[in-house]
Amino acid sequence: MLPRSRTMPSRIIHGVVEERHDIMHYWKVDDRTNASTETQAMNIEDNYSKSFDDDGRLKRTGTFWTASSHIITAVIGSGDPVTGPRSYTYMEAVKAHLGGRKVKVCGMIQYINLFGVAIGYTIAASVSMMAIKRSNCFHKSHGKDPCHMSSNGYMITFGIIEILFSQIPDFDQVWWLSIVAAIMSFTYSFIGLALGIAETTENKEIKGSLTGISIGTLTHAGTVTATQKLWRSFQALGAIAFAYSYSIILIEIQDTIKAPPAEYKTMKKATYLSIFVTTAFYMLCGCMGYAAFGDEAPGNLLTGFGFYDPYWLLDIANIAIVVHLVGAYQVYCQPLFAFVEKWSAQRWSNSDFVTAEYDLPIPFYGIFHVNFFRVVWRTIFVNVTTVIAMLMPFFNDVVGLLGALGFWPLTVYFPIEMYMSQKKIKKWSTQWIGFQILSFGCLLVSVAAAVGSVAGVVLDLKTYKPFKTSY
Repeated sequence: MLPRSRTMPSRIIHGVVEERHDIMHYWKVDDRTNASTETQAMNIEDNYSKSFDDDGRLKRTGTFWTASSHIITAVIGSGDPVTGPRSYTYMEAVKAHLGGRKVKVCGMIQYINLFGVAIGYTIAASVSMMAIKRSNCFHKSHGKDPCHMSSNGYMITFGIIEILFSQIPDFDQVWWLSIVAAIMSFTYSFIGLALGIAETTENKEIKGSLTGISIGTLTHAGTVTATQKLWRSFQALGAIAFAYSYSIILIEIQDTIKAPPAEYKTMKKATYLSIFVTTAFYMLCGCMGYAAFGDEAPGNLLTGFGFYDPYWLLDIANIAIVVHLVGAYQVYCQPLFAFVEKWSAQRWSNSDFVTAEYDLPIPFYGIFHVNFFRVVWRTIFVNVTTVIAMLMPFFNDVVGLLGALGFWPLTVYFPIEMYMSQKKIKKWSTQWIGFQILSFGCLLVSVAAAVGSVAGVVLDLKTYKPFKTSY
């Protein structure tokens, strides 16, 4: 029986410890046996090389398309053996190149950010789920019923769904969910773009301006002042940073890719394609949405087109958003799950509760491996993120704050420092100065975005009641 997880040690099945069946283990042939002939040794190596990679881990099955799906899902790997030891996570890469306290700082920021992403996605999913319900309500009442409702029930529903999907053991096993999520992102993006073009055409004018929202505009939080406009601009920087924050799971994605060709080559192509596609959709949907609604453009573009015409098309788009967020939640949370489970397995290696796995037969599926610690810990995680989302259902502000906190350290500072360490760039050289200027400039962007997002949260809290938010 082959080990299932890359993050867990030897399994304990029904109280019996399962030996490590990696390729390095099988290369150790017992000297006491007489069956260690050259031919048999070659057969053993050949057989197990089909199931394991060069580092002794289970064979990676990811491709250019699955990597692109992961990135597209995360946006809307392994360190290369050619240049040094293989790194399986972002933290391991930082440890290999920088070491010291920076590893702990990196890990703390990365995993807090991933935790925050789960909260943000829960809020976003509830907004789209409510949009479906309100759309149908408006359609039935022909707009006579305001159709106000609470977001709490929808967040709880999304949380239950995520508890189930969170039992998927490893990152490389969510590839199919990423592909579905990527398809859904294209679906609602195309619908949003088409409706934006149609709305602009119907208006016979392009709303909005190059300077953004006008001072004096009345919003749900009150009249927009010059100061609030400044905060909104900063908050927008955070939202953009959040949109491209997939770098914090880039190495984990690369660790799922099979070789040959070399993982870094596949990842480079996948990154180029994914960034091009997502940027194109961001620009098109963002520009057309603002052209259609101007200063009244909503946080969720699809809620701005009217709730009862064409309600069925908006329902399809919002369903696609929810499905996409189900997949995106897992893409971001799996690295956090793996980190906690690996640490716990090392800390309590003799505990059956932490390391033991049991076979659970499921009709029409087969055998599913159950680990009690995984079930309990992941369920608690989803419950906590759901409760926090219910406490602070401010999607735009939360997204802006998350983007601000994670952008500079994880997307700029650590990658730059690792690159300079790997390339041995000398201090005060032209390249070093250039990188420092870039890093400092991005730090200013992060600080401004954080200030703007905090100001937005403070403004929202003035009209907020815990667990009683309605739309």
